[in-house]
Amino acid sequence: MKNWVKLNLFYLGDSKKSRIFRAKRWNKSLEKITHKHIFTEKYEEIGVIKEIFGPINLPFISVKTHHEIQINPNENFYVKMQ
Repeated sequence: MKNWVKLNLFYLGDSKKSRIFRAKRWNKSLEKITHKHIFTEKYEEIGVIKEIFGPINLPFISVKTHHEIQINPNENFYVKMQ
């Protein structure tokens, strides 16, 4: 799990081109996760983080997911930091 960062996200729903999440807790240093791959707790890749927008303290996260992926709103999500 070294270099893996747990994201405290809540799945809100779909937009035309991506899935939208909301941060439950946010650390400003996580702004570096844009364009990183996002994974489930089983290390299955679900997509790529495209954009972070909205309020600075609890932003929205736009994720371009693989088309066939079903999102479990109770799932834990992770990114790998290098």
